Amino acid sequence: MNDLAPSPREAARTDYPRPGARVHLNVFQPFGPIYEWSKTPRSRDYYEPAKYLELVQDAERGLFSAIFLGESLRLREHLGRLNDIAVTGRPDALALFANLAAHTRHIGLVATLNTTYTDPVDLARRIATVDVLSGGRAGWNVVTTDNGWTGENFRRGGFLDRENRYRYAEEHVAAVQALWDGFAADAVAHDRGAAHWAEGVAEVERRGAHISLRATPTVPPSPQGQPVYFQAGDSDEGRDFAARRAEGIFTHHVEFDEAVAFTADIRRRARSYGRPGDDILVIPGASIVVAPTRAEAVEKHHYYRDLFLNDRRIRQVIEEVWQTDLSHVDLDGPLPDVPPAVDRQSRTHGIVHTGHEPEVKIRQWRAIADEHGFTIRQLVRHLVDSRVFLGTPDEVADELAHHVRSDAFDGLNVSPNAFPDGVRDIVDLLVPALQERGVYPDAYAGTTLRANLGLPETVAHRVPELALLSASASA
Repeated sequence: MNDLAPSPREAARTDYPRPGARVHLNVFQPFGPIYEWSKTPRSRDYYEPAKYLELVQDAERGLFSAIFLGESLRLREHLGRLNDIAVTGRPDALALFANLAAHTRHIGLVATLNTTYTDPVDLARRIATVDVLSGGRAGWNVVTTDNGWTGENFRRGGFLDRENRYRYAEEHVAAVQALWDGFAADAVAHDRGAAHWAEGVAEVERRGAHISLRATPTVPPSPQGQPVYFQAGDSDEGRDFAARRAEGIFTHHVEFDEAVAFTADIRRRARSYGRPGDDILVIPGASIVVAPTRAEAVEKHHYYRDLFLNDRRIRQVIEEVWQTDLSHVDLDGPLPDVPPAVDRQSRTHGIVHTGHEPEVKIRQWRAIADEHGFTIRQLVRHLVDSRVFLGTPDEVADELAHHVRSDAFDGLNVSPNAFPDGVRDIVDLLVPALQERGVYPDAYAGTTLRANLGLPETVAHRVPELALLSASASA
C-alpha cells in the first residue's frame, strides 16, 4: 500500500491457499470525526436521509455487500470539549436503515449497537424489524464498553467493570438470540383455517448474573432467518467472543503479514469452538484511491489526505494520546518527550484508539518515528497512508486479489474519501477490474445479506451449545 511503488501483479498465481476467494466490499461510514465541517459543501448533509441514499445506491450499483455504520452514544469530544473540527453526529442507524430499505433491494444494512447501554428485548425487536422491512438484509455489529464517559448519557457512568464487559455482552447476545429463536419461522398462520393466528411463539425467560428477563418476541423471522452477527473487538477477549458468536469481524489489521496472522488466529479460535473456521468473514477497514494512472491516484490521495490532515487535525491526533494541550509542540519536529497526562484513558473521543493505554501507543509511535526519522506530521501521514489501497484499477485489483486469495482477509470496509459521492470511482473503475480477475461477483447472489456474504445458517443453530452461556443462564 505504498503510494510510490506499484502493486505486484499476483492474479496469475495458482499456489494460493484460497484461489477461489471473493472480495467483499462494504461502505463503512464511521460516526466521526472524518470530514472537516468547514471543508464540506453543506454540513447538514450528514443528517439528510437523501444523501445517505445517494451513497448507498452508488454502493449497490457496485454490488457492495453492505453499508456498515459506526455508532457512538455520545458526540465525540477533544480534551473535554465537543470536537469543533469534524462532523460527529448522525441519525439513529436503525431508523435510517428503515428508510434506506424502502429504496434499495440487495445491499445489507449493518448497524453498530452497544450491548452495555441497551435493553436486549428492545434491541432484538428493533433489529428484527429492520430485518423484516428489508427482506432479510440486516446485520448487527455487536459492541460493548466499560466507558463511563458514554455511560454518563444514561445516568449510569462506568457501571460495568472492564473485566465484566464481555460477560455482560455474552448474556445480552444470548438473550437476543433466544428472543429471535422464540418466534418460529412458520409461526404465523398462512390461512384462516388455522387454529390460531400464531403457533410457535414462545415466552423467553432468562436468569443470568447480569441480565434477567421474561418476554415474548413480537417480530417474526425474515427470509434470512435472523440478522447477521458482526463484531469488532481486538483484545484477547474480543477475539474469543467473535470466534464464538460472530459471522463477520471488523478489524484494523490491513498490512499483509499482520492481516494473515490475525485471520489465522480468528479461524483457529473459531475451530476450537466447533466451527469450520471459514464461516467467519474478516473485513478490515481501509480507504481505496483509484484513478486511470498511478500519478493521478497519488495526487488524489495527497489531496484528500492533506484536506483531512491539516495542522489542527494532526495536533488533535497526538493530543488524544497524550491527553493534554500540545499547542506549543512543533508539528515538524519530534514527538513530545513527555509522558501522557493519564495512565489509562476512560473517555472515548474518536480519533486514536489506544486500547485505553496511552503509554503503549506512544511506544509504538516512537518506534516507527525512530525507524524512519519521522516528524510528527510525517508520522501521522504514515499512519493514514498505511491504511490506503492506492493505484490504477489493475494495481489495486491485483493487490486485493492477492490478499483475499492468501487469506489475509475476506474484504474491506471502505471509508469514503467524500460524502455522499465517495465510492463512485471504486464502483466505476475498480469493480470491473476485480470482476475481470474473478474475485468479485457479476451480480448479487441473492436478496438477503446472508446469501450475498455466502454465509450458512447462524452459528447458534449450527453449534447449539454456543447459544447458551451455561445451564443456569436460561430457564
